[in-house]
Amino acid sequence: MTRLSVEMLAADAPEPITSAGHAQLGIAVLAGIAVIVLLITKFKLHAFLSLTLGTLVLGAVAGAPLDKAIASFTTGLGTTVAGVGVLIALGAILGKMLADSGGADQIVDTILEKAGGRSMPWAMVLIASVIGLPLFFEVGVVLLIPVVLMVAKRGNYSLMRIGIPALAGLSVMHGLVPPHPGPLVAIDAVGANLGVTLALGVLVAIPTVIIAGPLFSRYAARWVDVPAPDRMIPQRASEELERRPGFGPTLATILLPVVLMLSKALVDIVIDDPENLTQRVFDVIGSPLIALLTAVLVGIFTLLRPAGFGRERLSPLVERGLAPIAGILLIVGAGGGFKQTLIDCGVGQMVLDISKDWSIPALLLAWLIAVAIRLATGSATVATISAAGLVAPLAEGMSTGETALLVLAIGAGSLFFSHVNDAGFWLVKEYFGLDVPQTLKTWSIMETIISVVAGGLVLLLSLVI
Repeated sequence: MTRLSVEMLAADAPEPITSAGHAQLGIAVLAGIAVIVLLITKFKLHAFLSLTLGTLVLGAVAGAPLDKAIASFTTGLGTTVAGVGVLIALGAILGKMLADSGGADQIVDTILEKAGGRSMPWAMVLIASVIGLPLFFEVGVVLLIPVVLMVAKRGNYSLMRIGIPALAGLSVMHGLVPPHPGPLVAIDAVGANLGVTLALGVLVAIPTVIIAGPLFSRYAARWVDVPAPDRMIPQRASEELERRPGFGPTLATILLPVVLMLSKALVDIVIDDPENLTQRVFDVIGSPLIALLTAVLVGIFTLLRPAGFGRERLSPLVERGLAPIAGILLIVGAGGGFKQTLIDCGVGQMVLDISKDWSIPALLLAWLIAVAIRLATGSATVATISAAGLVAPLAEGMSTGETALLVLAIGAGSLFFSHVNDAGFWLVKEYFGLDVPQTLKTWSIMETIISVVAGGLVLLLSLVI
């Protein structure tokens, strides 16, 4: 979203709706988050409804008139969806094209042909990281599970030795690297530069995924030694296709939006002249909307046509790709409404005032808040959205690099210790045929390693940026 559009939306935002004291605001925040947690975990209510009701409780306890609280919520919802909704939709379409065309299978098979023995865990983490760039975590898991199970079974590998690297690659991409919903929302909330955040996110992601993936999988395989469950090996998409796209064009299509956004960030750093024609061109082609739209359009020719998809199959494919993200868009939008209500109630200023007296660095504070919400709700996206709303005022006066690191600190905290209130926990448990203790000793610890390592790397980068 451009600065101009943000200013226009801010001009339409409601006036601050309360001047309650810090104690009352603190109670309001705890009450709102407690309601969200209770509704999600105890009553199994959808996160969209939980966030909506939690926002109304927040406003009521903070002493806000109901109409003002509703106005803040709807304003935040609209602003958030306007900022990231189209990007999420384009990412979903690209992911669906990648899966249905057999392009993902082509990448997987090509890399596996070159790997074997001790290099297999490293091949799996590479596959998952590449595939995970345009795909949501759940979609990536479903896509990679057949490969993980078949490699483990046919190669007689430990399931955890192969599975943990794949899960680590997907999870790190999901939490730290745009255009995934969490990082996009956090970038929008704190006003960070997407290209710089993407570059630093990749820098943090590489060592993080190595430690949490291939290295940790050695211990996970010792703690939990289970065979690949035959019943969970589903049919792969490309098995129904007569042909599929090549490795090179598929990889180029996946990486195209990343390259365009990174190019924009690099040009902005080197030229730094808004009137320069080159910079203006890259500002357009490197914007997230144009970068992802370009990848989708290119994918029609590099993914769908080589797979034999005619024009008549394009529209149904897009519809199938968009259908699963309706819930995600609503959750993200409601999270934006919750964030805006926090700001309008004065919670953001309260956090800013209180944090001035603390010796805790802003990045560590952001990580801790995201950790707390993640443990309570089980949702990395809800944790990212809520934490971004709480710490957004801390971004005031920060440099471009510092705000990018703030986004990454939030993203790292949002991945901490997935357990029984997280849908991803049960997804991994069922697909891998594990029981709850086994899932805790593998998946949950892996997520914690990702969170701690990434958070530590962010703090180290803050010393030099």
